[in-house]
Amino acid sequence: MKELKRRKRRVDILVLSDIHLGTYGCRAKELLNYIKCIEPKEVILNGDIIDVWQFSKRFWPKSHMKVISHFFKWMSKGIKITYITGNHDEMFRKFEGFKVGSFELQNKMTLNLDGKKAWVFHGDVFDVTMQHSRWLTKLGAIGYDLLIIINQLVNAVSESMGQGRISLSKRVKNSVKSAVKFINQFEATATAIAAENGYDYVICGHIHHPEIKTIETVHRPVKYLNSGDWIENLTSLEYHRNKWTIFQYRDEDFIEEVSQEQFAGNDLETLSAQSPKELYGRMLQEMLIK
Repeated sequence: MKELKRRKRRVDILVLSDIHLGTYGCRAKELLNYIKCIEPKEVILNGDIIDVWQFSKRFWPKSHMKVISHFFKWMSKGIKITYITGNHDEMFRKFEGFKVGSFELQNKMTLNLDGKKAWVFHGDVFDVTMQHSRWLTKLGAIGYDLLIIINQLVNAVSESMGQGRISLSKRVKNSVKSAVKFINQFEATATAIAAENGYDYVICGHIHHPEIKTIETVHRPVKYLNSGDWIENLTSLEYHRNKWTIFQYRDEDFIEEVSQEQFAGNDLETLSAQSPKELYGRMLQEMLIK
């Protein structure tokens, strides 16, 4: 089938987090457009990639499966992929250290970049609610997903009237002082602990707030980086030629493909034919066998 060809942009390290595959709010089609147009040397999936909390076998669009398939395609090319667990995919934490081919699963990791150390983890370890009131956190996640569904309906009306997209959840968070205070405390805590342990960078996800900035601590200045999410911000972190940048997706920068991409290889075809439940079962079975 004919496809539009474009030169792939090279990236040394790609950091993605908070994709939330398996939820209504996940912008998998946009993410697929993005990852098909880049060529990373190393990929870090920094938590909440598959939303196990809200997983339902009744909802698993093809676009979500295509994202997983593209990650497998990268693996088949030998591209190193590290999956770091988050709170929405915490069930994978007991398999820390699992490796197969160029893929490995960890709860945190350290990067050495040009003589400097980066500490990479999802960030939910600082969430007191997550630690002590898990049911309340899950209830909040359901409410957030409902807000995203309402937001999609609002955007459908807005776009039909020739207006742009808006993010209700982002506007709510930006207008509530307690949310801003939480983000500031999160950033301060992460950088303080990183400085105490001799890190120059700290790379997180979790709070759906993309950011790159240097924060002064008692011990040393630490560069704080957050990859954002693929629900409302549609962002990632890219490291190339010794520089970190935030990528933000814009519809006008991407052209829809003429036809659907064909899955290459029997393994990917088999995966795409499986239900999400069968896919999780197979993944867990392979982990246990290893």
